[in-house]
Amino acid sequence: MDRLLIVDDDLNILKVLKMRLESEGYQVETASDISAAKNLVMNNEYELAVLDMKFSGGSGIELMKSIREVDRDLPVIILTAYGTIESAVEAMKEGAYVYLTKPFDHRELLLQIKNGIEKSNLSREVKRLRSILHQDHGIQNIIGRSEVMKKVLDLAVLASQSDSNVFIGGESGTGKGMIARAVHELSSRKDRPFVSLNCAAIPETLLESELFGFEKGAFTGAASNKKGFFLQADGGTIFLDEISEIPPPMQGKLLKAIEDREFYPLGAQKTVKVDIRIISASNKDIEKEVEEGRFRRDLLYRIRVIPIWMPPLRERKEDIPLLVEHFLEKTSAKVNKKIRDITPQALKKIMTYSWPGNVRELENAIECAAVMARGEVIQDDMLIVGNGKTDEGTFRSFRESKQDFERNYLIELMKITRGNVSQAAKLAGKYRADLYALLEKYHLNPPEFRQD
Repeated sequence: MDRLLIVDDDLNILKVLKMRLESEGYQVETASDISAAKNLVMNNEYELAVLDMKFSGGSGIELMKSIREVDRDLPVIILTAYGTIESAVEAMKEGAYVYLTKPFDHRELLLQIKNGIEKSNLSREVKRLRSILHQDHGIQNIIGRSEVMKKVLDLAVLASQSDSNVFIGGESGTGKGMIARAVHELSSRKDRPFVSLNCAAIPETLLESELFGFEKGAFTGAASNKKGFFLQADGGTIFLDEISEIPPPMQGKLLKAIEDREFYPLGAQKTVKVDIRIISASNKDIEKEVEEGRFRRDLLYRIRVIPIWMPPLRERKEDIPLLVEHFLEKTSAKVNKKIRDITPQALKKIMTYSWPGNVRELENAIECAAVMARGEVIQDDMLIVGNGKTDEGTFRSFRESKQDFERNYLIELMKITRGNVSQAAKLAGKYRADLYALLEKYHLNPPEFRQD
């Protein structure tokens, strides 16, 4: 049962709020002055606090600051009269979740309490996941609780316990490099080098010398010996990103180096032996590349001993709120701003977009919105997704666009929650009855979205 703290010096308001909120299933404790409220916070844990803006002995902002010193993740709703809205805006800057003006609508208060608790739970879930991944697997900076990501992480842990070569497939921006580093850091080679090379970024004429190095005088301009990436990774792991971009003539030399764990640097008369673990990745369909003659099948067999497939973000949308929370925290430090939240409207925009650029595109969108943010909360209009362009030749009426949006949004919502209407209503910030009405309007049947 969620515990709430209500603080107001109007005893009638306290009594009414306590009665109504307890009827909704909350456990409610009240205080009528700042001193009593501070004492309750010091000795109890709450999921959310509702504070009046003005007290005879101080202000709600002062009390909120004291509360956040004890629990920085506790969402706070500020109640204010119309004449003190300017102060309420100041409270938002200091970290309040939202403010409501008196007299407030009881249904609006209930909705904001539900949303605030969900936001708080989300923050705690991110921290819990980080702790579990780090403690159980030693994996950091990878966020995901979806079933497909759990399988990826389990496979990464298993792969790390051997020296077998790993191939990671998946679209650009899905986090293949992070999984490669996680496999290395969980392995017995974790204290040795992790060397990463983007094969698509190296010109064909330089690729061999970059991989295997060269000796002084091997070619014009080779004034001294140079270690290649293979030798730099000796004892550790080499990550060959976008390996499918290596041209066919070079693939044969790479195959031999992988098979023998030895190679000739350019200009050398004898081979160099290395002890390395090879992890490779590609955003292309590697089997198709083989079938069409662009990639050697025998090389594929060598590099893909353990295959790991990274799912696109559109197939793990239940992870998006967690990723948003993670990127808000990460971006705040990067842009030197205190970005603490995102509006429900902005989150809806994120949840209904297909994210062809995957996690990388989502992170960039959050960073862009943080830079544009005028306060501590990212609004819908600050979030740019896609190219932002409109095809004027196919411009439709507002009503048609709204209906399409609503139907597509509901379909995505049902997919994400697997037809669980209660969970869907909570995520959408709507009452169950209202959501059922919308589902009926668009002839959508929740049981059809349930998965065994």
